[in-house]
Amino acid sequence: MTAQTHPSLQEHHHAEPSVLALRLSYAGLIPFVGGTLFIWLLAGRVGDEPFIFVVRALSSYAALVVAFLGGVPWGLIMWQSATGHELPDKHKRAMWTGVAYCLAAWMALLMPPHAGLVLMGVLLVTCYLTDRQRYRELGVSGWLTLRFRLTILSSISCFLAAAQI
Repeated sequence: MTAQTHPSLQEHHHAEPSVLALRLSYAGLIPFVGGTLFIWLLAGRVGDEPFIFVVRALSSYAALVVAFLGGVPWGLIMWQSATGHELPDKHKRAMWTGVAYCLAAWMALLMPPHAGLVLMGVLLVTCYLTDRQRYRELGVSGWLTLRFRLTILSSISCFLAAAQI
């Protein structure tokens, strides 16, 4: 496909997630909700080792999701840049922000879990808030309803897990 025939992201501005994307997205909540439930059910009832394993599993998964969310605009911008045009400054900022999210998630993993999970929850909300504008600019605003729902459930999971640690 040449740069001249490359479809514009703006043509798909109101595209909605497919059924597969919806199913996979909601399945991605299982580690958040399940991890949080396990933390609440296991706290004080099992030894440190299994409890710490569940806490690390949830924290690591949250960091992976934040990194993934930071990378989504990268993929959209890479597709758009295939036209050969210079990237606007707002897209360059989006790329810097994606890297910053990854670094912040990594730092959250290095923190004590009760604090790191709070930071993960804040990062998940922050990703959504910045992506509300970016998704419109990048032509995928139809995904924002799904992103809102996923953000609410994943960030609340992180906050509730942190409250129990």
